[in-house]
Amino acid sequence: MTATEQTLQQTERFIGKVADKFPATEEPTVLTDIHFRVNQETGELVAFDDDDKEITRSVIEQWINNHEDDFYDSATSAIRKCLASKKEIVEGMSILKPYSFVLENEDKENIAELYVVDDDTVIIDTELMANLDKDLNDFLESILKTK
Repeated sequence: MTATEQTLQQTERFIGKVADKFPATEEPTVLTDIHFRVNQETGELVAFDDDDKEITRSVIEQWINNHEDDFYDSATSAIRKCLASKKEIVEGMSILKPYSFVLENEDKENIAELYVVDDDTVIIDTELMANLDKDLNDFLESILKTK
């Protein structure tokens, strides 16, 4: 499933609502993770804090009754893309660093770590990492041959 433009807009709006709860001008909150839970039946995307208190919710229309095998992979990719596009807002939230965004299913099972906000750590989408091992091996081999 490829995320539609509407799905990306709805997800970006959702992330904006989360960020609005932690404006950069306020004293930093002690929070280690923001949990995103997605429900394949209802299409709901809900954000929770560490204490399982709801921060905000939204319905992503493309995800309603979506039973595709790659649903969580596609949702992960779409949310990561939106978090990256809102990087300045996400990293400016009034939460003590490091903190992360984690995707969970409706049973609260961890699906993926979406984004880590820390000065030294970055999580890169797996699509960007495809064939990285081969590229690095080819690069190393070419360097060794020139010596």
